[in-house]
Amino acid sequence: MFDRHSTGLIHFEDIRIDEPIVVGDHLLTADAIKDFARRYDPQPIHLDEAAAQRSIVGGLCASGFHTCCLMMRLMCDGYLLRAASLGAPGVELAKWLKPVRPGMRLSVRMTAKDKRIMGSRPDIGLVFSHYDVVDHTGDVLMHSTCHQIVRLRDPQPAVAAAETRAAKPAAPAPIDLWDKPIEDAPVPTGLYFEERVVGETRLLGTHTFEKDAIIAFAEQYDPQPFHLSEAAGKASLFGGLAASGWHTACAHIRLIVADRQAEEDKLRDAGRPVPVYGPSPGFSNLRWLKPVMAGDTLEYRHRVTEKVELKSRPDRGMLKSMTQARNQTGALVFEYHGAILAERSKR
Repeated sequence: MFDRHSTGLIHFEDIRIDEPIVVGDHLLTADAIKDFARRYDPQPIHLDEAAAQRSIVGGLCASGFHTCCLMMRLMCDGYLLRAASLGAPGVELAKWLKPVRPGMRLSVRMTAKDKRIMGSRPDIGLVFSHYDVVDHTGDVLMHSTCHQIVRLRDPQPAVAAAETRAAKPAAPAPIDLWDKPIEDAPVPTGLYFEERVVGETRLLGTHTFEKDAIIAFAEQYDPQPFHLSEAAGKASLFGGLAASGWHTACAHIRLIVADRQAEEDKLRDAGRPVPVYGPSPGFSNLRWLKPVMAGDTLEYRHRVTEKVELKSRPDRGMLKSMTQARNQTGALVFEYHGAILAERSKR
């Protein structure tokens, strides 16, 4: 993918197509799995060995977003902190293929598949890459694809870059989960797969991204300068200290899990059975639409978009959904398309 022995900063021109490299060697512990889960994804399969053993995953495993964050940290240490990187607009696809367990040694295999100079900015380019999180036996645990924004060492003239720009079809009108009041959305009768309703929309809550929390998250999982320093942030495309995109995603997971657990508590209080959820096979089209700056407060909304029957799993169905977040000015800053298995009623 690039010359790993070079001592200079890696620029767009240095990245080679279809030449994989492997970075990192991280030993995952049960304590680390539980610590992340307590903060961002407090589900029993990530917190409690006995409960996880009884579950569909058959033992304690890391949150999928913990795996994403570890992937990000290994990429930073092995590549991004040596690159003229300017961040990423999102993640096109992520598949959690196998449970990530305590005792596994994790590394990331990166392969650049395509790259192009941006017509509107001839000094920067987009690199499309595949990323595989692998364990010490070589098994692929997670696969993802995304674009990275990288500076050119020798920018092309703007005219030349514009001449190479291909015409793009008009983009479809974006979906806005604030398109109507939540009170007007369909209402589910319960949490079983059959009881969920396409179009149901929920306010998950809000989260404020304080400066110290942005830096603390970045120090652990995404130590790029624009997430660590106000000065570096001001010198970047963000224009100030910005939260890691993975931080905004993890705040979303925390809120959606808390929302479902609150609904589960209501069912218990009413003496009704509580259906089992999870795991998730992954997500698609995670987009960081605008920077989330220190002090911003995001409001997250969630909508069920599709129900998928699973012939291979008659006891489960798959719920597909969209989550969006907007900041205190009303601007959309985050979008995520997820999926999760939901237990079917035995009635």
